[in-house]
Amino acid sequence: MSLPDTEMLAREAAGRPFAFIGGWPVGHSRSPALHGHWLKEHRVDGFYGRLAIEPGGAALRATLDFVRRTPNARGCNLTVPHKIDVLPMLDVVQPAARRIGAVNTVVKRADGRLEGSNTDLFGFLEALRAAVPGWKAGSGPAVVLGAGGAARAVCHALVDAGVPELRLLNRTRQTAIDLGAAATPTDGRTVVIRDWNQRAAALDGAALLVNTTSLGLKGQPPLDLNLDALPTSAVVNDIVYVPLETDLLARARARGNLVVDGLDMLLHQARPGFAAWFGSEPPAVTPALRRAAAGDLGA
Repeated sequence: MSLPDTEMLAREAAGRPFAFIGGWPVGHSRSPALHGHWLKEHRVDGFYGRLAIEPGGAALRATLDFVRRTPNARGCNLTVPHKIDVLPMLDVVQPAARRIGAVNTVVKRADGRLEGSNTDLFGFLEALRAAVPGWKAGSGPAVVLGAGGAARAVCHALVDAGVPELRLLNRTRQTAIDLGAAATPTDGRTVVIRDWNQRAAALDGAALLVNTTSLGLKGQPPLDLNLDALPTSAVVNDIVYVPLETDLLARARARGNLVVDGLDMLLHQARPGFAAWFGSEPPAVTPALRRAAAGDLGA
C-alpha cells in the first residue's frame, strides 16, 4: 500500500483555501468540476481537487492528518470505500451522520478539529424531488439495492420521508440485515430484507427502485436485474453517474418508467460542503452547473 500523494494536492492548491474528493477509485469523480464551477461563479479564490486514497486505515488516517496540519486545508469529501471507516477517525461526528453510520463530508473547524457530516441524505431527496415533481414517499414500497455508505443515507432518507415499506437487498445478506436494523422506524413500518437472488421478485408492486451499488459504473459489470415485475408507474433511480445513463436506466426508460440519474444527487449533496469550506451560502443547482459537472457524459 502507498500513502496518498498529498504533496501534489498541496502544490495544486498553491496556498489557496482548498478541499478535495478522496476515494478509491476517484478519477471518475465530477466533484472537482462542479466545485470549480461554483468557485468561479462566486469569485472565490479557492481550489478543489481529487486524491486517490487506497483502502485501509493507514492511507485514510494519513489523509486526515494532512488536513489537520495543513493551514489552508478546509476539509474533504469521501467516497467509496471510506464513508464508514472514517467515523472513528474524526474528532466530531454530527448526530445525523452517526445515526446513518456514514460520513461523506469532512469540515475542519476553526480549532483544527475535523467534523464529519452526511449530506447524501439531503442530496438524494433533493435530487429525487427535483427530477420527479410531486413525488410522494407514501405512494408505495421502495426497493434499495446495496448496503454500503450511500445506501445507508438513502435508506434513512426514505424512512424519514415516510415510505410505507422498504425492501433492502445486498449481495452480502448480513450487511443488509445490519442496515435494516439501524433504519427500521419505530412506528410499525417495516424494512424487509430479501436475498440478492430474489431481487427481481422484490420489484413486484414497488413505487421506487434505487440502485446504490457500483454495478453499472464504468469499468464494473452492469446490474443484472429483470425488470418485468416492476410497475411502469415506478420511479427508477440509479445513483451511478458515470455513465450518466446506465444500462439499468436505459432499460427502465425504454419500458416507460420515469428515471433519475445519479448526477443531481452529487450536485445537491455538494452544496453544504461548499458553503462550509469556502464561506458562501449554499449555491444553487442550475442547468449550467449540471453541464459543467457532466462534461463529456452528455447531460
